[in-house]
Amino acid sequence: MTKIIVIGGGIAGISAAARLSADADVMLIEGEKALGYHASGRSAALIEQNYGAPSVQALNRASVDYLGHANGGYLTQRGLMIIADTHEESALDDDLKTMGLERITPDEALKMVPVLDPKKVAFAGYHADAHDIDTDRLMQDFAKVLRSNGGSILTGQPVTAITHTPQGWEVTLGSEILHADKIVNAAGSWADQIAVMAGIRPVGIIPYRRSMARIATPGGHDPARWPMFFGVHETWYAKPDAGALIISPADEDPVEPHDAWADDMVLAEGLERYQNMVAVPLTKPISTWAGLRSFAPDRTLVLGPDPDQPDFIWCAGQGGYGFQTSPAASQLVADLTFGRPSSLPDETVGALRPDRLRP
Repeated sequence: MTKIIVIGGGIAGISAAARLSADADVMLIEGEKALGYHASGRSAALIEQNYGAPSVQALNRASVDYLGHANGGYLTQRGLMIIADTHEESALDDDLKTMGLERITPDEALKMVPVLDPKKVAFAGYHADAHDIDTDRLMQDFAKVLRSNGGSILTGQPVTAITHTPQGWEVTLGSEILHADKIVNAAGSWADQIAVMAGIRPVGIIPYRRSMARIATPGGHDPARWPMFFGVHETWYAKPDAGALIISPADEDPVEPHDAWADDMVLAEGLERYQNMVAVPLTKPISTWAGLRSFAPDRTLVLGPDPDQPDFIWCAGQGGYGFQTSPAASQLVADLTFGRPSSLPDETVGALRPDRLRP
């Protein structure tokens, strides 16, 4: 049986490992002590099918049935709303067109989110078909599939060297050397570093920091039924979460791969943009944090065998779309790894393969 090592224990790695384990002997390696430690564990995950580049939207559409029904479903209705001040109508129209939202009145917006400032909210758009994803259960269920198929998971084991030999791959973890026929690179922000370690040309994966703050529910309201709400062109957003509110400046500052933390100044600017649109004074954050969203140059995922070395498979560049695309993206990785036809359109597959990034 084909032996595959998957490097990276976020949603990309664990979902790919689960799919591959149906037809291969799979070991997943995660350098941190737990799955989903970096980007996956710091995500305000939501699926909105019209979000992202065309290839991302295709993955969203192909994933929604699994997310809605597999294992009892992972989705809870949330809704998505964009609000705009008097001078932002043109920008709002752009967002409504791009994301497929419908205009609603300011009064309708205030009924959904009663802390909004009626003096500032001049325009709004809304889409009900946006859902929270139970990210922890989704990851744990993929891990169960992997283990039930005889696969294994090693955490707290950073990869220190990768060598390609005539017999396959050697992956070094400290003093231990593991052997595999194929490697799947699902290392998130570290994907290019893993590629270079393996002697593979990088594809240009860049990590971008995103800062977050958690605040107590404004004005003592219960936000459970509030939609996720954005400023125009996503200059900030707020999302209900377990009785509190998560606020982000939606920052995208390029950084080196690292264990990210929030930039206080950037976070303060985002909180101010949020405060400008609500009538309730902002309280001190309960906590702050940051995650890294990694993108290829064209801001779409990189999935499939490397054209120079087909036994090195990319599963990278998820950006902020990892959870919502994971069912379809992982299936595509498995199909391309084993040379099977994909149910996705050829145009979509071509837009996702690493070949597009090679000169």
